[in-house]
Amino acid sequence: MGNKAYQHAADRPWIFRTYSGHSTAEKSNALYRSNLAKGQTGLSIAFDLPTQTAYDSDHILAKGEVGKVGVPVGHLGDMRTLFDGIEVAQMNTSMTINAPASYMLALYVALADEQGADRNVLMGTTQNDIIKEYLSRGTYVFPPGPSMRLISDMVSWCYTETPKWNPLNVCSYHLQEAGATPEQELAYALATACAVLDAVKAGGQVPEEDFETVFARISFFVNAGVRFVTELCKMRAFVDLWEEIGRERYGVKSEKALRFRYGVQVNSLGLTEQQPENNVYRILLEAMAVTLSKRARCRALQLPAWNEALGLPRPWDQQWSLRMQQIMAFETDLLEYEDLFDGSHVVEAKTDELKEGARAQLDEIDEMGGAVNSVEFMKEQLVASQKERVMGIEGGDQKVIGVNAFTATEPSPLATGDDAIMTVDPAEEYAQIERLRQWRKDRDSLACGRAIAALKEAASEGQNIMPKTIEAVKAGVTIGEWGETLREVFGEYRGPTGVSVVIATDGDEDIEKVKADVEKVSELLGRTLTYVLGKPGLDGHSNGAEQIATRGRACGMKVIYEGIRFTPEEIVQQAIDNDAHIVGLSVLSGSHLDLARETARVMREKGLDNIPLVVGGIIPNEDAMALKQMGIKRVYTPKDFQITDLMGDIVELVSDAHLKK
Repeated sequence: MGNKAYQHAADRPWIFRTYSGHSTAEKSNALYRSNLAKGQTGLSIAFDLPTQTAYDSDHILAKGEVGKVGVPVGHLGDMRTLFDGIEVAQMNTSMTINAPASYMLALYVALADEQGADRNVLMGTTQNDIIKEYLSRGTYVFPPGPSMRLISDMVSWCYTETPKWNPLNVCSYHLQEAGATPEQELAYALATACAVLDAVKAGGQVPEEDFETVFARISFFVNAGVRFVTELCKMRAFVDLWEEIGRERYGVKSEKALRFRYGVQVNSLGLTEQQPENNVYRILLEAMAVTLSKRARCRALQLPAWNEALGLPRPWDQQWSLRMQQIMAFETDLLEYEDLFDGSHVVEAKTDELKEGARAQLDEIDEMGGAVNSVEFMKEQLVASQKERVMGIEGGDQKVIGVNAFTATEPSPLATGDDAIMTVDPAEEYAQIERLRQWRKDRDSLACGRAIAALKEAASEGQNIMPKTIEAVKAGVTIGEWGETLREVFGEYRGPTGVSVVIATDGDEDIEKVKADVEKVSELLGRTLTYVLGKPGLDGHSNGAEQIATRGRACGMKVIYEGIRFTPEEIVQQAIDNDAHIVGLSVLSGSHLDLARETARVMREKGLDNIPLVVGGIIPNEDAMALKQMGIKRVYTPKDFQITDLMGDIVELVSDAHLKK
């Protein structure tokens, strides 16, 4: 190469990860060891929804959810199994955990202590971003004030006890999934980071001279969509704005401390059920957006599998995405060059435009008192942005190949056959519950009781939560017991839905037609057509439900949508209280069969047999058939992307059920 100013020896590649975990700790451990043997260089752990919301596997809300979207980790025994044969001192581990992040880090530290690892060498990340949970993902537990206190406690504890650990991974990934524009993604993520830093300052646990060290440990987790020029510029904007915030707001001077450190999962929302093989190209283009620009290159990258819009990917599907990363890093010359875009007038102009837009939104959030005070405002803005995105796809202005353009296709040999996606055996849930009960039986119950009392005292008196949480997990306290203890002290929280009461139709012809049909049917019914829309179980992915509720109201329906995390009994009671004409369930966690079956049973029990029940979600064909056999009137999946048509179908179902006797 010589002494070329623009070329050099290849940089070290980013950390290769796949986001994985399912069924049980034992099966997930086998998957991790297999992936590491294939060249993966870090772990990214997906936890199941009971774990993410601090419930034990035998809690009533956990029914049907255990092991579905991730691995159940309910106590130290599960963590030992999960890392069997894996030395935590040698591993860089990312844990997608938020409300119970302090509990999960405590498990990891307790395991490290058992393995004889020095806490100073532990490397990895706890996501721990509660504001985006309120805005987009829904696995929150506690109200904003106590939640920010728990995050502040972790940040304050980690910088001395586990100095290489990232206690907070500000996550804009789900903001984009919830509809965020690039400017919103920049502004809302940076506002969240500022809110945490301000909480740490106010908490008084970190001396002023150490604040720069705390700033340096804040990392980010972002989304990269398919508009890769815009996404590349967004990442360059993140780098510039974070340095600007560090220097101007917090007086940080160290160049190293000011670096924008981030990991990525590229956009799963853009993966299509139709022609799913096209997703391979989408994933590659999205990966390019966060790797091509050296100045804004990610530190870690995890790519979804091509078939995640269909269901749980198999190990081979994950391997295919891992190989994509390895080919980019090791076969191309990407890592040998200085930044390819420095001096580009196009990239610089677009980056400046995004920075200007993000600064304006940051100013607006600051005027409201910061991110914590702006949760309801930001949620409404995301729902509105998502509405624009969805309507762009419906109208064809935003082309999605295989969905609303070039839809003629050959059958895919990749997506056929009984084993095209992986499924979780329902028996795994019962086995996990039995292991949990045996764990409770075998532990020292007196020591456990003392640890819970000490934890409650620490929470009540404002002590740092980490030391007592570590003592609790070592005593055998489960995640559900930890969650119940802190719920007693802090209370629970239900976030805003962001769904406006009145939605303008902007004269859309299709909406106006359905609106006229709603008015006609409502007149015959003697009152407004009433649609109760519920999200049962623990699934917090509410984007689809919010858009259904928004469009239903735009079409003139009375839509009752109270948000996430209701039991089937509570949803049926909403139907009774509001005299519903139809009930809809939105489930994206894979637990649709259990939750729909239970809702249908309760509806029959309460005498609501005449009310149609419909279900929407990521539902394989064989499950859709099973749902219809149990009496579900319609099963909607992502291929039913024309929401106004779906609303027309709802009107027809109501008419058939209540008017055509």
